[in-house]
Amino acid sequence: MSSTQALGRAKWLIGAEKAGHTGTLDPLADGLLPLCFGHATKLAHDLLDADKTYVAGIVLGQSTSTGDMEGEVTFSSDAVIREQQWHAILPQFLGEIEQVPPMYSALKKDGKPLYELARTGIEVERKARRITIVSLETLSFEYPNVVLKVRCSKGTYIRTLAEDMGKALGVGAHLSSLKRVGVGELDIANAMTLEELEAVPEEERAGVLLPLDALLQNCPALHLSQTEAKRFIQGQRLKIDMADAQMVRVYWSNGGNESLIGLAGVSKNTLSPQKVLMTALPSACSK
Repeated sequence: MSSTQALGRAKWLIGAEKAGHTGTLDPLADGLLPLCFGHATKLAHDLLDADKTYVAGIVLGQSTSTGDMEGEVTFSSDAVIREQQWHAILPQFLGEIEQVPPMYSALKKDGKPLYELARTGIEVERKARRITIVSLETLSFEYPNVVLKVRCSKGTYIRTLAEDMGKALGVGAHLSSLKRVGVGELDIANAMTLEELEAVPEEERAGVLLPLDALLQNCPALHLSQTEAKRFIQGQRLKIDMADAQMVRVYWSNGGNESLIGLAGVSKNTLSPQKVLMTALPSACSK
């Protein structure tokens, strides 16, 4: 099932008019696919920019044409790598590093995905990209099989990371499996399958969704008065006493109930709306 097919099925099950996903999964991969409905689609871009966390199965001692198990073996080594040798090379892959995207990727050249060109035997030059590997955790090591947990910036190719690690060890490497287990602060432990969602009574399905601000817990919060909130949703800047921040989540309180009304930036005590999620405050309280 593709990411778009998964979205379509969930959208139908929820009965949502608006829906979007936050970045496709590699065909090899499975795992967490955050889906946004209604106003949350306006925040999907923020999840696209968020760090991703993967659990990767890596086979040392063999390189393949695709960087995974579907390709042909292009290099093999009889050398046996010890666990301490594996751990010794990990620090060089932490932090900001440069990575050349693989040919088997969805990047495009003259309108064609690179993987289509690769399947016809064509290889084109790709520019190295700067990415960030936030953390690396070895979950198991039983040569030649390694299970590695990786937290990384957007645009990171885990198959390329595995290949580069194999090169650093001099034995080659490729992916045997890939599972996305986290996007930003969202964790697969709190996710549900489409089958589980379908089993929920139709009238209760919307209730299983996380609240809108679940995507924004790392952003500071700001609560506005009714007068300020009306000005904010009209796109007006507001003078406030708050430290500079690239993004804050903005709330309005209505009879003890909080409503997320948008996102904003703060600079020199000025609140500037960036994304407004309401067109008007509820009429009963907007007098």
